[in-house]
Amino acid sequence: MTDLILHHYELSPFSEKIRALLGYADLPWQSVSVREFPPRPELDQLTGGYRKIPVAQIGADIFCDTRTISSEIAALAGKPELALENCSQEVQDFVARADLEVFLACVLSANGRNLLKRMRRDHSVFHVARLMFDRVNMARKARVKAAGPKEAGKVLAEHLQHLESMLERDFLFGDDPSIADFAAYHGLWFIRDASASSRLAGYPEVNAWMDRIAAFGRDRPSEISTAESLEQARRNQPRALPQSRNSSSGKAVTIAPADYGRHGVTGQLVASTDQRWILARKAEDCGTVHVHFPKQGFILDP
Repeated sequence: MTDLILHHYELSPFSEKIRALLGYADLPWQSVSVREFPPRPELDQLTGGYRKIPVAQIGADIFCDTRTISSEIAALAGKPELALENCSQEVQDFVARADLEVFLACVLSANGRNLLKRMRRDHSVFHVARLMFDRVNMARKARVKAAGPKEAGKVLAEHLQHLESMLERDFLFGDDPSIADFAAYHGLWFIRDASASSRLAGYPEVNAWMDRIAAFGRDRPSEISTAESLEQARRNQPRALPQSRNSSSGKAVTIAPADYGRHGVTGQLVASTDQRWILARKAEDCGTVHVHFPKQGFILDP
């Protein structure tokens, strides 16, 4: 079996969530760097136009959203606690809030000036302007609205106080990490590490916990091009499908995120399980691929 391929970019918080998971799971992986905003024509060959990052790939199977990517990592590593569906309701509720309400508050609380300076080191003014326009446009079309800066600061402060009180042991729900730790980590990473903000300075337990997560094995992945990832998809067949539990299988459908970045992907629904939908798509440059989506947070339109 080929290594997991991660299509990502450096300053993507949700990509950092998966990079940290891969470090903890001690799995080999390959890295494909993509730009921060569409169009991404080569990646679209694999995904059918899904716009969020990261995207993971194993051969001719493509995994959209960190929920499905985390489940794949959990299965590959033999660590079921990294898959949300294996966790308690308390953990699932915590992750749902961390991945949306708290994450949006973290983005608004990051140091925008430092982020712009960091972007300008590697990109042109035109590139940075296009990124800002893309994010404003995506927020305008979102079905969920982020809080204003003042309310975001309140959400962040309450979240940090809650984490500080939870960290009586090394990790949020025990002596070992679960998916909850990585869901809480990536938004705070965006504030502390990506934007070099001091907003977390008064929370010693939170900072020590973040350092523990950041210290997990971070051997550099092997870098490959998007063209090489397409070749891996072309050389492989999609893996065997799970048993479907939905009579709609075989029909043409469109699947899209329910919150933001709501670009739909159209294909043939070939499997529907308790946790995910799988679409079959045929692309000119890579043949038939199976694109996996979580049911939570996504909408299927026949």
